Order: sequence, then structure tokens, then C-alpha cells
Amino acid sequence: MRRTMTKMGLAVLCAGALCTSGALSACGTYKPVEAASDQTAVGDGQNRADGGDGQAAADSGDSQAAADGGQADGNTQPTPESSRNEAELTTAKPPEFDEVDETVYVKTADGTPVNVRSSCNKQNNSNVVTTAGAGEELKRTGISEEWSRIVMDGQVYYVATAFLTTEVPETTAASNSANVEAGEVKLDASWKYADFSKINSGAAKLYRSEAENRKNKTICVNAGHGTSGGSSVKTQCHPDGTPKVTGGTTSAGATSAVAVSGGMTFSDGTPEAKVTLAMALKLKDKLLANGYDVLMIRESDDVQLDNIARTVIANNTSDCHIALHWDSTTNNKGAFYMSVPSNQSYRNMEPVKSHWEQHNALGASLVAGLKSAGVKIFSNGAMEMDLTQTSYSTIPSVDLELGDKASDDSDAALEKLADGLVLGIGRYLGTGQ
Repeated sequence: MRRTMTKMGLAVLCAGALCTSGALSACGTYKPVEAASDQTAVGDGQNRADGGDGQAAADSGDSQAAADGGQADGNTQPTPESSRNEAELTTAKPPEFDEVDETVYVKTADGTPVNVRSSCNKQNNSNVVTTAGAGEELKRTGISEEWSRIVMDGQVYYVATAFLTTEVPETTAASNSANVEAGEVKLDASWKYADFSKINSGAAKLYRSEAENRKNKTICVNAGHGTSGGSSVKTQCHPDGTPKVTGGTTSAGATSAVAVSGGMTFSDGTPEAKVTLAMALKLKDKLLANGYDVLMIRESDDVQLDNIARTVIANNTSDCHIALHWDSTTNNKGAFYMSVPSNQSYRNMEPVKSHWEQHNALGASLVAGLKSAGVKIFSNGAMEMDLTQTSYSTIPSVDLELGDKASDDSDAALEKLADGLVLGIGRYLGTGQ
């Protein structure tokens, strides 16, 4: 569903106020946030290029958001894909909280994020505000057997107690890039899915952070487009040869798609590939300063790496993969991520089956970070799309649309976007900023 932050904020403040009096307080008048079932935003033109390298929605932007009960004006609260955790958790009666003031950390058996909710209710996922990554530090103000009351970004929310611990998590886990030397990284023919690539003579570049707070995590920053001749070559959509389940520049039912599309042109005449590169360079600098290692897919106007090669290199060197794009619509709709289609056959296909929840959780965290930085968000912050990138990813991976043709592509705008992405990455990985 779509709900404005004003309505959500009132619900949260009421819940928080009712739960904070006394050493043991019950939300006696507790009432879950009422919501309709969520709908994934879909444009009417579907002029999105395949493989994370084209444009996304149609020109329906604002009208679609309005029809869904929310304006694409940056005030709509995105409803992220929910975590699979809490599967058996239910709340039959209003919770009672012991008052505490302590730091806790997210801990899950499989390292996936947990849901952060606006109310203590798991009847559906309409109250999921965002997710918290494994190891993420949270401030807990109240605890019951099933639920913990936390404060995040100055607001009161709720997380299942079973997935929180007071024990400080280990921070020395090796990055996926631990055995990869800094500098140029080329596609290794022995890597899984490498043989599906058709354009792979180029090289990415791996940077090591020299910051004091080095996080031992590597972020792949993929500036969309920028492969000369990429639109005249086709690669297989899915590793198992099955057809695409959603449309776009490559229609549903197709089994092959352009290796790398050329991208659109902004209203001010700037090619999208130049803006994605400028965005990637700003994000690289901020990530390195914040202790992250960075794999740059490209740092020039042309890199001879198709979407499969980019993805496979990221799979073997990075801890998450973020492809940067802008949509081809012209209504300044705001940012959103390409979520994994809710198509059972697609979600049962490897490697999607093993990683789709991570992809969606990463996307939701990035959108939440962008929103916190004051970036305009389109509709609920997500749009389902079957992409080559997602189909071959074995690490958390997402195509992020940071706006469209009419968006501001100035240095100041890109700086704000980069700040929001750093926040979102920290939230997902549980590393803070």
C-alpha cells in the first residue's frame, strides 16, 4: 500500500506515546495501522531496456502514484519487500514492554535483514517501513517476549525480539574481494556464468579504502551504459534459457536481449551514460571516505564489458552490486529500484531463487537511505522487472533508477543522491554510514 509519512508518523507517535509510561507498560489501546494490500508500481509503456541498462517505466508516473493514493512528490513512504524472517511470529494481544535503554544488533541465522514495522502486528506486511541488515546497530527502548520497541531516525518502530541481540557482532569477516588484488579486474573465464558473456575485453578497477574505519566490505558501483557497440550484440536473458517474464525494450517471452543499451538523453541534452558515470565517481569517493572498498565497473566513457560480464565480475569481487540509471520518462517522477518480479517460475530459477530476497532488501534499504537524504521517491519505491543483471547475480544486486529525463543532474543533485546511497548501503550491511 501507499501511505504518506504524515499519516504514518501520527500512527507511530501514538503507538510510541502509549508504550512509554511506567516500568512495565501495555499498549492497552494499541491498534495496528490499517492498510490496504500493496501494489507494485508499473508504468504503462514498459520502455525499460533489459539487463539493468535501459529505461524503466512509462510516462504514467504521477498519475499512477495518484491512483495508488500517493503522490510522486517525495512524501510517499516506500513499502519495501519484506524479509522472510518472523515467518512464524504472531501477536494475539497488545504487547507489554519492559522499559530499557540499550544498544542491540540484528542477528539472523542466514544473514538476511529483518523487518522494521510501524506497529506490533504481522498479519500482513502493510506496516513494514524498512528493513534492518544483519549486524546493524539499533537503539532499544522497550522489550517484550515477541517484540522490541526501537528508535530509528528519530521515530519509534518495532522489530521481532528473536532477531535482536545485545552481543556486539563480529566485524572481521572477510570481504568477497579478500583474495582479489586492488587494481584492474578482468573477467575470469572460470567464474560461474562467465561463458554467457559476449563483450568482455575490458576491465573493472578495485579500490581499497584507506579510511581509519575500514569496513572490509566491497561495493560494486556500476555506471549504467557506456559500452560502445553493446546495443548491436545480444546475450541470453536467463542462464537456464527460459524466456523473460516481464516486458521492456526486450519483450516478455524473449530469450535474448541487448548486451548493453545506449541509454536515454536528459532534457538538458546530456547523455545518460555521462550522468551515470559522474554519479558513480561521486559515490566512489564517498564510499572510500566512509571505509568501504569499491569496485568501479567503468571510469571512462567506454568499457567493453556487457551486462553479464559486469555482473559476474561483481559476483566474484564484491559484497553487493549497485547499477546506476535514470528512467526515460519525462515527469521527474523520483527514484525507485527494480524489484524481483513476483513470478514463481522466475523466483524458482537459480541463482534468483537463492538471492532474490537479498536483492529486494538491498533495493528497499537504498530507497530508504535516499528518502532520508531528502531525495524524491517514485510511488512505493519499487517496480518489478526481469533484468539480466538480477538473473545472473549471486550477491545482493539491484538496478536503481535515480530519476528520469526531467530530473536535476547538477553536481549538487548528484551529491545528495550519493549521500542517500551511502546511508542506504550502511543500513543494509549494518555498517552505519
